[in-house]
Amino acid sequence: MGFVDGMLSGMRRRGRDPAALLAATGISLADTARRIPVDRYAALYNLIIAELDDEALGLFPRPMPPGSFEFLCRGMLGTATLEEALSRACRFLRLVLADLRVEVRRQGRHAEIEIVELSAPGTPPPFGGRDDPARVFAFEWLLRLVHSVACWFVNRGIALDEVRFPYARPAHADDYALVYTERSSFECSSPDGGTLLARFHDNLLDLPVRRDDTALAHFLEGAPGRISMLYRRDREMVVRVRDLLRGALPVNLSIEDVARQLHLSTRTLHRRLEDEGSSFRLIKEATRRDIAWSRLAKTRQPIAQLAADLGYADTSAFYRAFVSWSGQSPEQFRAQLAARQDGHAGPPPSRRDGT
Repeated sequence: MGFVDGMLSGMRRRGRDPAALLAATGISLADTARRIPVDRYAALYNLIIAELDDEALGLFPRPMPPGSFEFLCRGMLGTATLEEALSRACRFLRLVLADLRVEVRRQGRHAEIEIVELSAPGTPPPFGGRDDPARVFAFEWLLRLVHSVACWFVNRGIALDEVRFPYARPAHADDYALVYTERSSFECSSPDGGTLLARFHDNLLDLPVRRDDTALAHFLEGAPGRISMLYRRDREMVVRVRDLLRGALPVNLSIEDVARQLHLSTRTLHRRLEDEGSSFRLIKEATRRDIAWSRLAKTRQPIAQLAADLGYADTSAFYRAFVSWSGQSPEQFRAQLAARQDGHAGPPPSRRDGT
C-alpha cells in the first residue's frame, strides 16, 4: 500500500481528492496490509496522469507533458546496445525533469544508475523534507521507470545487485525486495544525501537492443502505467545466476562459487532456482548455448577459440555439448545459417531450450 500512497502524494499536494480514482480502480486505502494487484495499480497510475495532465504524477513543480514517455522510448529505438539506449534516455530526461538528474556509467565491474536531486539557487526545494512521501516516491518512480524500460528494450530482466536510497527506511520497505532488490539500503545522513545509486553487472550494458517500432506500438498500449507490471523479480535468481556465469567466462564457476558470491548456501540457491522453475545445470547450459549460437551466427571466430571462451577444457567437449543442443556440429550450424542468409535453405537450426 505504501507505493499507492506515494503515487497519490502528488495529487494531494495539489489539493486534489483521489477518492473517485480509487473507487474507479477498486482500491481501498483502509486495508493497509493488503497487497494491491498490479493491474489495478497500473490503472490508477494512468488515471492520475489523465487527471493531472502530468506524466510525473504531480510530484514536481513543473509537470511532465503527456507523451513524454512515448518520446523517451522512441528516442531509444535504433540503438545497438543498452548502454547507448540508456545514454539517450538520460539526455531526454534532462529535458523533461528539472528536479532529478539520471546518469548511467560504468564503475569497475559494475554499471551504476545514479539519480541526483537538484536544487536551483534561489528557488524553493521541490519537496518538504528528506522523508516527504512525494520525495520518496519520486525516487522510487524514476528508478522503476528507467529500470523497467531498460529491461523491456533488451527483452529480459536486469537484476539489480544493490540500491542505496537517499531517505529513511519507509514502512513498505519489505516490498523493495520484490520491486528492486533484497540488497536495498537506506541512508538518512550521508555526504550524498540527495543521490540514489543502483548497481548491476556492467556486461549487461553490452546487451543488444531487441525492440522495433512494431513492438513499441504494442508496448505503448496501456503505458506508462504498464511499466509497473513488468519485470518483477519472480525469476530474478535465474537472471542473477546467468549474469554471474556469463561475466566470469572463460572461468567455469561451480554452484558453490555462485552461491558464495550471492551470499547464499548451496542448498538455498538450489531451492530458489527450483522455485523459479530452473536449475544451475540448465542455466549454465543455456548461457553457453546462447553465446555459442550468437557467435556462430554473427562472427567468424574459430571453433576452438569459441570453445575456450566458453570455458570448455577441450574442443571435443564443446562439440558434444553443441550437438546435444542443436542436433548438428558447430560447422554445420554455421553453414546452414549462411545458406539461409543466401536464400538457399529452409528451416532454421533447431533449438533445445534449457531455461
